[in-house]
Amino acid sequence: MKTIKKLFFLLAFIVFATSCDNNPNIIIKGANPIVLKVELQKRINQDNAFALDLLKQTMTTSNEANVTVSPLSVSIALGMAWNGANGTTKSEMETALKMTGLSASQINEYYKVMLTELPVIDPTTKLSIANSIWYKKDFSVKPDFLTINKENFNAYIKELDFSQAWAKDTINNWCSAKTNGLIPTILDEIPANAIMYLVNAVYFKGIWSQKFDKKLTKEATFTNEAGKGVKVNMMHQQDTLGYASDELAQYVDLTYGNKAFSMTIIVPENGKTVNDILKNLTVEKWNEKIANLQQREIILNLPRFKSENKFLLNDPLINMGMPTAFTGDANFSKISDANLMISRVLHKTYIAVDEDGTEAAAVTVIEIKETSMPIMPEVSVDRPFVFAIREKSTGVILFIGKMGNIEKY
Repeated sequence: MKTIKKLFFLLAFIVFATSCDNNPNIIIKGANPIVLKVELQKRINQDNAFALDLLKQTMTTSNEANVTVSPLSVSIALGMAWNGANGTTKSEMETALKMTGLSASQINEYYKVMLTELPVIDPTTKLSIANSIWYKKDFSVKPDFLTINKENFNAYIKELDFSQAWAKDTINNWCSAKTNGLIPTILDEIPANAIMYLVNAVYFKGIWSQKFDKKLTKEATFTNEAGKGVKVNMMHQQDTLGYASDELAQYVDLTYGNKAFSMTIIVPENGKTVNDILKNLTVEKWNEKIANLQQREIILNLPRFKSENKFLLNDPLINMGMPTAFTGDANFSKISDANLMISRVLHKTYIAVDEDGTEAAAVTVIEIKETSMPIMPEVSVDRPFVFAIREKSTGVILFIGKMGNIEKY
């Protein structure tokens, strides 16, 4: 009887989901906003300032035509590492992450709220955010560091034998599972001196509130940044959307599902470039543009697009104000008593946009290693030498000599 009931509810759900997908007239209830405490609201602006800076710095250090980053993913991963930092390392990380005017408990509370609330604000949009910490077998990690990241970041924590060939695959498989297979690998190797990986994975799949009609999609020309015309599949929509414009660009806002999430597209005006936009785009100006979006009927032509990126974020983050974390002077004493530093911050993204909506994923991996020990000197006594035998407390020499020739003894 229980099996029959389960089958009935499963069938009912499938029918409901199918009817929602095929019936554009079904009304989806609007989202209830995420409510942050007053003292935590400033962290949104800080995170968005970090987002704009991260994009600009990544573009500066990359020669790729398409650059997609997930600032949320990088911020969360660095937030976990920040919980293990001390001294200059910690204050520089706060500079890069734009953390000002908040206590450690408030910052951790902010991350906890976002990790809890973002995935459930729109039942019609799939958003999952997962964190994990993998540390080398038999390496001593301070329990408080693991506890604070488990409680605030819901981090999965696992001791792993990094010397085994399958260790890299274990971490990669976790990333693949958490991104619905969109990012199957990110780690190419586990170096001998690596002792910990802090990992964040984000997966997003949203359906447009107002879908594009596939029958209206036609081949068109897109002029790339090199000035070359390339053929694309251009989607077409005439509808009421969020819109604004200024002397630099036009702004269009496309919502997903219950309108909790949206994609804001910024198109440079003729004679302007993306660099012109980003050069002038601060978080204050971003907030102003979003506030000025007004619902109006427009014609939108948008190409289908897909992009995959992989970046080493060391240089962008150093340029954003946290150089010490990547050096032998780093202080991660809240993680362990061993001397630790960040060796790599790997970031991989995927995004695909079509008539139905958007699917996107990101993984950020922070690799932490023990700082290099001083090179062990090698002494070969293969030429004449001097020796002395002394009493150490007084320094008195009992014997001293020079050996200019050695016979087999």
